Amino acid sequence: MKHLLSLLLLLTLSVNAQNKDCKYDIEEKTDSTSLKSLPHKLMNERIFGNNKEFIFFGLLNSNGIPMLSLQQLQKSNDFIPVNCLSKNSKIVIQLMNGKIVTLLHAFDDVCSDLNYNSEEKSNIRLLTAYFYFTKTNFEELKNSPISLVRIQFSGESKDYVVKNELISESLKIKTNPANYFMEFLKCVE
Repeated sequence: MKHLLSLLLLLTLSVNAQNKDCKYDIEEKTDSTSLKSLPHKLMNERIFGNNKEFIFFGLLNSNGIPMLSLQQLQKSNDFIPVNCLSKNSKIVIQLMNGKIVTLLHAFDDVCSDLNYNSEEKSNIRLLTAYFYFTKTNFEELKNSPISLVRIQFSGESKDYVVKNELISESLKIKTNPANYFMEFLKCVE
C-alpha cells in the first residue's frame, strides 16, 4: 500500500511537472475556434562578420491541428537576398536515432520581408512560415532529440546543425534545441 501511494504521488508530480513547461503566448477558445501558441525558441544562431542569422521554432495548435511556426531572421550591413517558400517546401529533420522526419509547408508561397534599421544601419529580413506534422512524424519527434534541420526553400536548401545547448552571443539567452520537440510537443497535442 505504501508503495502504491508513493507511485501515485510520483505520477501526480510528473504530470504537473510536464504541464509547467506549457506557457502559452496565446491561448484562446471560442465557440468556433481554438488556438494555443507557445513562444518561439532559438534553434540556431549563425554569426559571420556583419551577417547574423537566427532560426526560431514555435509550436501551435489551431483548431486541433498541431503546427510548427518557423521564423528566419537575418541581419546584415549588406544587401540580404530574399528567401521564399513555396507550397512544395519542406522542413526535413534528422533525429539522433537516425530517423528522418518531414514537415510540409502549410500555405502558398511566402517570401521574407526586408526592413531597414536606421540606428544600426543594417538590413533585416524576416521570414515566417507554418508547417504541418503528420501523425507518424509527430510521434517520432516526441521520442528522439534532433541533430540536423534542412529547410527546403524555393530555390535552395539550407542545413542547420542542432546543438544540445545553445548559448546565444547576440541575444544572451540559453536554449536546448536538440530536445525542443521532446519538451514541447505535449503542449500542442
